[in-house]
Amino acid sequence: MSSFLDSLKWDKNNLVAVIVQHIDTGEVMMQAFADRAAISETLQTGLATFYSRSRGGRWCKGETSGHFINVFNVFTDCDRDSIIYLSDPIGPACHTGARTCWFKEVELGKQAAEGQQEAAVSHAGAHDDAGEHVPRTTLLALERTISQRREAMKLPSDGSKPSWTARLLGNPELLCKKIREEAGELCQTLEANEGRERAASEMADLLYHSMVLCNLQGVEMEDVLRVLRKRFTQSGIEEKAARPPKPAQ
Repeated sequence: MSSFLDSLKWDKNNLVAVIVQHIDTGEVMMQAFADRAAISETLQTGLATFYSRSRGGRWCKGETSGHFINVFNVFTDCDRDSIIYLSDPIGPACHTGARTCWFKEVELGKQAAEGQQEAAVSHAGAHDDAGEHVPRTTLLALERTISQRREAMKLPSDGSKPSWTARLLGNPELLCKKIREEAGELCQTLEANEGRERAASEMADLLYHSMVLCNLQGVEMEDVLRVLRKRFTQSGIEEKAARPPKPAQ
């Protein structure tokens, strides 16, 4: 432990920056600082612990709120002056009650206003706006879009043609038919040696349609990714054998 802590590049206050990243979704949840004692405690307890600059001492996230952060892995960067806690948070990571501390999006305007030398920068987002401006990976952004299509179906129709996602959400029979069809086409890319690009395209189709089905059943990608993670240490044969029998049709 001591040799590892000695190898870190501490700032003038004997701290290093710590980023908390979600182990399943890849989301960046929060950023704080840690001293030697905090990192040592984190490694030993598996609970994200920091040094609070405002309190001037130890801070184990969740001791007051109950929103602990379970740490599974710790990583250093190339310069050894910052840390990642790869974690599974219990509840929101931000003190505002938001899921993540990043909920304000910055956008650069396409053109500068007349008489200005620089393009205008917009800064939108708030902790209570349902995550409208949080950074999302591709899968989570797609999941968000599917959810928005479903919410839009609850509004009065404006007479426009429904999106393909809305059609699938409103027609489970069509949805299941498409999933079976896309699964077959993915298999065909291997059987007919159609190449990597075709396989990636068909996998994207299958994944999208499967995510629409999951949305209908209230299953989030985080749930699916958590199941996959828990299978890492278990034989696939053993895992399948341990599954409860399917209910009789």
